[in-house]
Amino acid sequence: MIDYITDFRIGIFVAIIVIVTIVLGAITDRALKMFLYRKLSDKEYDATGFKFLKHLIITVIYILGFAFALIQIPEFKIIGHSFLAGAGVISIVAGLASQQALSNIVSGIFLVIFKPFRINDKITINNFVGTVEDINLRQVVLKDAENNRIIIPNSIISNQIIVNTNMHDTKCCKIIQIGIGYESDIEKALEIMKEEVSKHPLSIDNRTAEEKKKNTPLVNARVVELGASSVNIKTWAWAKNSTDGFIMYCDLLQSIKKRFDEANIDIPYPQQVVTLKK
Repeated sequence: MIDYITDFRIGIFVAIIVIVTIVLGAITDRALKMFLYRKLSDKEYDATGFKFLKHLIITVIYILGFAFALIQIPEFKIIGHSFLAGAGVISIVAGLASQQALSNIVSGIFLVIFKPFRINDKITINNFVGTVEDINLRQVVLKDAENNRIIIPNSIISNQIIVNTNMHDTKCCKIIQIGIGYESDIEKALEIMKEEVSKHPLSIDNRTAEEKKKNTPLVNARVVELGASSVNIKTWAWAKNSTDGFIMYCDLLQSIKKRFDEANIDIPYPQQVVTLKK
Protein backbone atom coordinates (compact mmCIF):
# COMPACT_ATOMS: atom_id res chain seq x y z
CA MET A 1 0.00 0.00 0.00
CA ILE A 2 2.88 2.35 0.89
CA ASP A 3 4.54 1.64 -2.48
CA TYR A 4 1.33 2.59 -4.31
CA ILE A 5 1.11 5.88 -2.39
CA THR A 6 4.77 6.62 -3.12
CA ASP A 7 4.36 5.85 -6.81
CA PHE A 8 1.24 8.03 -6.91
CA ARG A 9 3.11 10.95 -5.34
CA ILE A 10 5.96 10.50 -7.79
CA GLY A 11 3.50 10.47 -10.68
CA ILE A 12 1.86 13.67 -9.40
CA PHE A 13 5.25 15.41 -9.06
CA VAL A 14 6.31 14.33 -12.55
CA ALA A 15 2.99 15.50 -14.04
CA ILE A 16 3.30 18.88 -12.27
CA ILE A 17 6.87 19.32 -13.53
CA VAL A 18 5.84 18.44 -17.08
CA ILE A 19 2.91 20.89 -17.00
CA VAL A 20 5.06 23.66 -15.50
CA THR A 21 7.75 23.05 -18.14
CA ILE A 22 5.24 23.25 -21.00
CA VAL A 23 3.60 26.39 -19.59
CA LEU A 24 6.96 28.05 -18.91
CA GLY A 25 8.16 27.20 -22.41
CA ALA A 26 4.98 28.66 -23.96
CA ILE A 27 5.18 31.84 -21.86
CA THR A 28 8.86 32.30 -22.70
CA ASP A 29 8.18 31.76 -26.39
CA ARG A 30 5.33 34.29 -26.39
CA ALA A 31 7.31 36.88 -24.41
CA LEU A 32 10.35 36.58 -26.68
CA LYS A 33 8.17 36.80 -29.80
CA MET A 34 6.55 40.01 -28.53
CA PHE A 35 9.98 41.44 -27.79
CA LEU A 36 11.19 40.39 -31.25
CA TYR A 37 8.24 41.98 -33.07
CA ARG A 38 8.87 45.27 -31.29
CA LYS A 39 12.53 45.13 -32.30
CA LEU A 40 11.71 44.32 -35.91
CA SER A 41 10.16 47.77 -36.28
CA ASP A 42 13.71 49.07 -36.09
CA LYS A 43 15.27 48.48 -39.53
CA GLU A 44 18.77 48.53 -38.08
CA TYR A 45 18.03 45.65 -35.72
CA ASP A 46 19.40 42.23 -36.68
CA ALA A 47 16.94 39.51 -35.64
CA THR A 48 19.16 36.59 -36.68
CA GLY A 49 20.98 36.01 -33.41
CA PHE A 50 17.90 36.78 -31.31
CA LYS A 51 15.67 34.24 -33.07
CA PHE A 52 18.37 31.56 -32.76
CA LEU A 53 18.79 32.44 -29.06
CA LYS A 54 15.02 32.14 -28.58
CA HIS A 55 15.05 28.57 -29.89
CA LEU A 56 18.06 27.76 -27.71
CA ILE A 57 16.46 29.12 -24.50
CA ILE A 58 13.24 27.16 -25.07
CA THR A 59 15.26 24.00 -25.74
CA VAL A 60 17.17 24.47 -22.46
CA ILE A 61 13.87 24.93 -20.57
CA TYR A 62 12.56 21.61 -21.86
CA ILE A 63 15.86 19.84 -21.10
CA LEU A 64 15.84 21.14 -17.51
CA GLY A 65 12.19 20.15 -17.09
CA PHE A 66 12.96 16.68 -18.39
CA ALA A 67 15.89 16.43 -15.96
CA PHE A 68 13.78 17.46 -12.93
CA ALA A 69 11.15 14.93 -13.94
CA LEU A 70 13.77 12.18 -14.11
CA ILE A 71 15.05 13.06 -10.62
CA GLN A 72 11.64 12.25 -9.14
CA ILE A 73 11.92 8.66 -10.42
CA PRO A 74 14.48 6.69 -8.35
CA GLU A 75 15.54 4.48 -11.24
CA PHE A 76 16.44 7.55 -13.38
CA LYS A 77 17.77 9.84 -10.64
CA ILE A 78 21.40 9.43 -11.74
CA ILE A 79 20.54 10.39 -15.33
CA GLY A 80 18.58 13.40 -14.10
CA HIS A 81 21.53 14.63 -12.01
CA SER A 82 23.76 14.21 -15.05
CA PHE A 83 21.48 16.47 -17.07
CA LEU A 84 21.47 19.16 -14.38
CA ALA A 85 25.19 18.98 -13.73
CA GLY A 86 25.95 19.13 -17.43
CA ALA A 87 28.16 16.04 -17.28
CA GLY A 88 27.22 13.43 -19.80
CA VAL A 89 24.72 15.62 -21.65
CA ILE A 90 26.63 15.38 -24.92
CA SER A 91 26.99 11.59 -24.67
CA ILE A 92 23.28 11.17 -23.85
CA VAL A 93 22.22 13.38 -26.76
CA ALA A 94 24.67 11.61 -29.07
CA GLY A 95 23.23 8.27 -28.04
CA LEU A 96 19.65 9.35 -28.63
CA ALA A 97 20.05 11.66 -31.62
CA SER A 98 21.56 10.95 -34.99
CA GLN A 99 24.87 12.31 -36.15
CA GLN A 100 23.02 14.43 -38.72
CA ALA A 101 20.99 16.16 -36.00
CA LEU A 102 24.15 17.08 -34.09
CA SER A 103 25.72 18.32 -37.31
CA ASN A 104 22.69 20.57 -37.89
CA ILE A 105 23.00 22.09 -34.41
CA VAL A 106 26.73 22.79 -34.76
CA SER A 107 26.22 24.18 -38.26
CA GLY A 108 23.41 26.41 -36.98
CA ILE A 109 25.70 27.84 -34.30
CA PHE A 110 28.36 28.59 -36.95
CA LEU A 111 25.76 30.26 -39.17
CA VAL A 112 24.80 32.61 -36.33
CA ILE A 113 28.42 33.34 -35.40
CA PHE A 114 29.83 33.99 -38.89
CA LYS A 115 26.55 35.33 -40.41
CA PRO A 116 26.86 34.54 -44.14
CA PHE A 117 23.25 35.74 -44.20
CA ARG A 118 20.72 37.22 -41.80
CA ILE A 119 16.97 37.24 -41.26
CA ASN A 120 15.21 39.00 -44.19
CA ASP A 121 18.23 38.57 -46.52
CA LYS A 122 17.46 37.31 -50.03
CA ILE A 123 19.74 34.35 -50.80
CA THR A 124 20.21 31.55 -53.32
CA ILE A 125 21.12 28.03 -52.13
CA ASN A 126 21.05 24.94 -54.36
CA ASN A 127 19.12 26.90 -57.01
CA PHE A 128 16.48 27.80 -54.40
CA VAL A 129 15.88 31.55 -54.15
CA GLY A 130 14.08 33.04 -51.17
CA THR A 131 14.06 35.41 -48.22
CA VAL A 132 15.46 34.07 -44.93
CA GLU A 133 12.51 33.78 -42.56
CA ASP A 134 13.94 31.76 -39.68
CA ILE A 135 17.19 30.17 -38.45
CA ASN A 136 16.83 27.55 -35.71
CA LEU A 137 18.78 24.65 -34.22
CA ARG A 138 18.00 22.34 -37.11
CA GLN A 139 17.21 24.28 -40.27
CA VAL A 140 16.92 27.51 -42.19
CA VAL A 141 13.50 28.47 -43.54
CA LEU A 142 13.28 30.42 -46.82
CA LYS A 143 10.17 32.09 -48.26
CA ASP A 144 10.19 32.14 -52.06
CA ALA A 145 8.39 34.46 -54.50
CA GLU A 146 5.34 32.15 -54.55
CA ASN A 147 5.05 32.29 -50.73
CA ASN A 148 6.28 28.70 -50.36
CA ARG A 149 8.50 27.74 -47.41
CA ILE A 150 11.78 26.05 -48.34
CA ILE A 151 13.29 24.16 -45.39
CA ILE A 152 17.03 23.44 -45.68
CA PRO A 153 19.00 21.60 -42.93
CA ASN A 154 21.86 23.63 -41.47
CA SER A 155 24.46 20.96 -42.28
CA ILE A 156 23.61 21.15 -45.99
CA ILE A 157 23.91 24.95 -46.04
CA SER A 158 27.38 24.78 -44.47
CA ASN A 159 28.64 22.81 -47.48
CA GLN A 160 27.01 24.91 -50.21
CA ILE A 161 27.85 28.08 -52.11
CA ILE A 162 25.49 30.86 -50.99
CA VAL A 163 24.54 33.87 -53.10
CA ASN A 164 23.49 36.73 -50.80
CA THR A 165 21.99 39.76 -52.56
CA ASN A 166 21.74 41.78 -49.33
CA MET A 167 25.20 41.35 -47.79
CA HIS A 168 26.82 44.79 -47.29
CA ASP A 169 25.15 46.19 -50.43
CA THR A 170 21.55 45.73 -51.58
CA LYS A 171 21.99 47.36 -55.00
CA CYS A 172 21.20 45.15 -57.98
CA CYS A 173 22.57 45.29 -61.53
CA LYS A 174 20.34 43.89 -64.27
CA ILE A 175 22.00 43.11 -67.60
CA ILE A 176 19.84 43.57 -70.69
CA GLN A 177 21.21 41.94 -73.84
CA ILE A 178 19.34 42.07 -77.15
CA GLY A 179 20.29 40.91 -80.63
CA ILE A 180 19.46 43.20 -83.56
CA GLY A 181 19.68 42.60 -87.29
CA TYR A 182 22.85 43.41 -89.22
CA GLU A 183 20.91 45.90 -91.37
CA SER A 184 19.59 47.82 -88.33
CA ASP A 185 21.01 51.13 -87.09
CA ILE A 186 23.35 50.09 -84.26
CA GLU A 187 23.95 53.62 -82.94
CA LYS A 188 20.21 54.27 -82.76
CA ALA A 189 19.61 50.98 -80.95
CA LEU A 190 22.29 51.75 -78.36
CA GLU A 191 20.87 55.23 -77.80
CA ILE A 192 17.34 53.85 -77.29
CA MET A 193 18.55 51.38 -74.68
CA LYS A 194 20.40 54.10 -72.77
CA GLU A 195 17.42 56.45 -72.89
CA GLU A 196 14.96 53.82 -71.65
CA VAL A 197 17.21 52.84 -68.72
CA SER A 198 17.90 56.48 -67.77
CA LYS A 199 14.24 57.51 -67.59
CA HIS A 200 12.94 54.45 -65.73
CA PRO A 201 11.74 55.51 -62.24
CA LEU A 202 13.45 52.57 -60.51
CA SER A 203 16.83 53.17 -62.14
CA ILE A 204 19.50 54.61 -59.81
CA ASP A 205 22.80 56.40 -60.36
CA ASN A 206 25.59 53.97 -59.46
CA ARG A 207 28.47 56.21 -60.47
CA THR A 208 31.17 57.10 -57.96
CA ALA A 209 31.97 60.71 -57.10
CA GLU A 210 35.07 60.51 -59.27
CA GLU A 211 33.10 59.16 -62.23
CA LYS A 212 30.55 61.97 -61.89
CA LYS A 213 33.37 64.53 -61.86
CA LYS A 214 34.68 63.02 -65.10
CA ASN A 215 31.16 63.24 -66.60
CA THR A 216 30.98 59.49 -67.09
CA PRO A 217 27.64 58.60 -68.78
CA LEU A 218 24.85 57.57 -66.44
CA VAL A 219 24.12 54.47 -68.53
CA ASN A 220 26.48 52.55 -70.78
CA ALA A 221 25.56 50.38 -73.76
CA ARG A 222 27.98 48.33 -75.82
CA VAL A 223 28.16 45.98 -78.79
CA VAL A 224 29.33 42.74 -77.17
CA GLU A 225 29.17 40.18 -79.98
CA LEU A 226 28.76 39.75 -83.72
CA GLY A 227 26.64 36.65 -83.73
CA ALA A 228 25.72 34.27 -86.52
CA SER A 229 22.45 36.08 -87.23
CA SER A 230 22.48 39.19 -85.01
CA VAL A 231 24.54 42.00 -83.56
CA ASN A 232 24.29 41.54 -79.79
CA ILE A 233 24.16 44.75 -77.76
CA LYS A 234 24.11 45.05 -73.98
CA THR A 235 23.31 47.66 -71.35
CA TRP A 236 23.54 47.67 -67.56
CA ALA A 237 20.71 48.98 -65.35
CA TRP A 238 21.05 49.51 -61.59
CA ALA A 239 18.27 49.38 -58.98
CA LYS A 240 18.32 49.82 -55.20
CA ASN A 241 17.45 46.15 -54.54
CA SER A 242 16.69 42.88 -56.33
CA THR A 243 12.91 43.37 -56.17
CA ASP A 244 13.09 46.76 -57.91
CA GLY A 245 15.65 45.28 -60.29
CA PHE A 246 13.27 42.55 -61.44
CA ILE A 247 10.40 45.01 -62.01
CA MET A 248 12.71 47.39 -63.88
CA TYR A 249 14.09 44.56 -66.02
CA CYS A 250 10.60 43.48 -67.14
CA ASP A 251 9.54 47.07 -67.87
CA LEU A 252 12.67 47.76 -69.90
CA LEU A 253 12.25 44.69 -72.07
CA GLN A 254 8.79 45.92 -73.01
CA SER A 255 9.70 49.60 -73.54
CA ILE A 256 12.87 48.82 -75.53
CA LYS A 257 10.98 46.41 -77.80
CA LYS A 258 8.33 49.09 -78.42
CA ARG A 259 10.97 51.72 -79.23
CA PHE A 260 12.81 49.30 -81.55
CA ASP A 261 9.58 48.66 -83.47
CA GLU A 262 9.00 52.41 -83.87
CA ALA A 263 12.58 52.91 -85.12
CA ASN A 264 12.40 49.91 -87.50
CA ILE A 265 15.18 48.13 -85.62
CA ASP A 266 14.85 44.45 -86.35
CA ILE A 267 15.20 41.76 -83.66
CA PRO A 268 15.93 38.62 -85.70
CA TYR A 269 14.62 35.18 -84.82
CA PRO A 270 16.03 31.80 -85.93
CA GLN A 271 15.44 31.12 -89.63
CA GLN A 272 16.45 28.31 -91.92
CA VAL A 273 17.04 28.67 -95.64
CA VAL A 274 16.43 25.56 -97.74
CA THR A 275 17.91 25.44 -101.28
CA LEU A 276 16.55 22.88 -103.71
CA LYS A 277 18.94 21.73 -106.43
CA LYS A 278 17.81 20.09 -109.65
